[in-house]
Amino acid sequence: MLALPLPEMIIFVFVIGVYLIAAVAGVFQLWTGGGKCSRLLQPLVCLAISAQALLLVFRAVAIKAVPLTGLFESMIVLAIVFGLIYLFFSVAIQQVWFSSVMLWIILAMVLLTAAVARPASQPHAAAATPWAISHAVAMILGGSAITFSTACAILYLLGIRKLKKKNLVQVLGKVPNIEKLENMTSLGLKACFVLLTFGLASGIGLAAVKSTALGIGFLDWVTDAKIVLITAAWILLGAILILRSVAALKGRTVAYMVIVTFVLILFAIIGTTVFCRTKHDFAKTDYNIVQVREQP
Repeated sequence: MLALPLPEMIIFVFVIGVYLIAAVAGVFQLWTGGGKCSRLLQPLVCLAISAQALLLVFRAVAIKAVPLTGLFESMIVLAIVFGLIYLFFSVAIQQVWFSSVMLWIILAMVLLTAAVARPASQPHAAAATPWAISHAVAMILGGSAITFSTACAILYLLGIRKLKKKNLVQVLGKVPNIEKLENMTSLGLKACFVLLTFGLASGIGLAAVKSTALGIGFLDWVTDAKIVLITAAWILLGAILILRSVAALKGRTVAYMVIVTFVLILFAIIGTTVFCRTKHDFAKTDYNIVQVREQP
């Protein structure tokens, strides 16, 4: 994060601060049962989303392109989309636990974004192709969908635990009912599976069409750690959906499998970049690629 230009760093720190205040306010409303804190949450999230959008504008101006190819920019867009999902559902779901869990997950996403924060770099020419744009959009929306499912799964496990301990006071009016949580988890899973399917298909299409231009062989592309992990998550998602309809998996088992899938996708997005040196990177200039090719 310290490598960011000063204006971007100020905006990013501001976003972290706003989400931290919102997350703390979310915890405080659990103690008070709502009240004034609950009325602050939506304006705070709107303020943070606006600041993140401004950060993307800075990036777009710097690279003179749509900022969707770098991991840092993609994570910012992911946080924006998930923030919008929170605002949409918070209108219909007033329970305080829902807001608290969603806000802490968004805060965690923003903090993870700090780990991959880099100065803006020119995108590769292949990033402007329809394959790359559709791939990036599908994967970002898929990440938002699985994050939403994970939040609902956590709330489901929390609600089940409270009910088993007969802590009805801590559940009634504070946690969405179990059936609604199961339906929302299922909705997020189906959306994620469809989006990952499209994302993988468009990614494979990009690899097949632009592998030479990217300087990466097709086999190297499809065996990249990030691609392998996303494919494994896609298979796991498909298995969850099939087993839910065929074997009638219990809600708790589904919830744990959703969390495992989320961790797998999260590591695929961030962990492979930090630890595995994935080749799945479009934020490189054509000049640098030419230099590499000209070296003996």
